[in-house]
Amino acid sequence: MASPRTITIVALSFALGLFFVFMGTIKLTPRLSKDAYSEMKRAYKSYAKALPGLKKIGISSVLLRKIIGSLEVGCGVVLTLVPGRPKDVANFLLLLVMLAVLFFHQLVGDPLKRYAHALVFGILLTCRLLIARQSDDRPEREETREELQINDQERNKVKQS
Repeated sequence: MASPRTITIVALSFALGLFFVFMGTIKLTPRLSKDAYSEMKRAYKSYAKALPGLKKIGISSVLLRKIIGSLEVGCGVVLTLVPGRPKDVANFLLLLVMLAVLFFHQLVGDPLKRYAHALVFGILLTCRLLIARQSDDRPEREETREELQINDQERNKVKQS
């Protein structure tokens, strides 16, 4: 039977992956929701206006929205379908995207209700990453304990001889 930690990681990965595929798709195409797509276009125009440095390096509001949307879709697919270490990389990239989105919302002065989802999903991504990393560290500690016990037993044998 799978451990509670494994079940938690799988459930969070799947749920977060689907959420980011959905949100990224809304940023990229109006097929899912024309209203949400229009709202994303408007929001990213205000982000680009608030950051004039983006225009200087050639990043328009459309390009910024497409980059973030593509990252969300790609990383969401990885979180949902790909096993192993790539999930942690996708999780980290999405966490960076959420931090950038929070920065954008703060920069334009949006109220909390406009960016609460980014805050919640950033916390969930952090929890998933911490739980995933914790499961990797634990077996090493157990091996170290076993090695210490073997070394202690060997020392005792040497002292007895």
